[in-house]
Amino acid sequence: MRTFSSFEEVAAAAGTDIGTTDWVEIDQDRVNLFAEATGDHQWIHVDVERSKNGPFGGTIAHGYLTLSLVPWLGSQVFSLETPGAKLNYGVNKVRFPHPLLVGKRIRGHVAFGEVTDIPAGKQAVIRYTVEIEGEAKPACVAETVVLLLAD
Repeated sequence: MRTFSSFEEVAAAAGTDIGTTDWVEIDQDRVNLFAEATGDHQWIHVDVERSKNGPFGGTIAHGYLTLSLVPWLGSQVFSLETPGAKLNYGVNKVRFPHPLLVGKRIRGHVAFGEVTDIPAGKQAVIRYTVEIEGEAKPACVAETVVLLLAD
């Protein structure tokens, strides 16, 4: 776990790999709860029996479920302890290159991208690759933007 306590430490980490998380299994309960929270009950996500004969041979996680795990995955490898608030500013790019079959395990690889000055502090781009165990392509690749505000 890397802890960043100052803007200078964050800036110095620009362009570097931060770390890789442990593997975590994505189970049907998690997918069903996400479907309930979002109202997305498409059968490829929640109908286990029908999905066995579907295009993926089983249910798959929602792409946005995978994306929603990015902050949690990041918290396993780094912590931003800079003074002031930390705000999610947005996402520059998100892709879902490979379906994530329920029952598979994922892990996150985290790298810092550009870190730039803004009037209120720093803006950091953080790149996430959500790998699927045993698959050549990742489930998700996302480039998030975080604002680190001065005290």
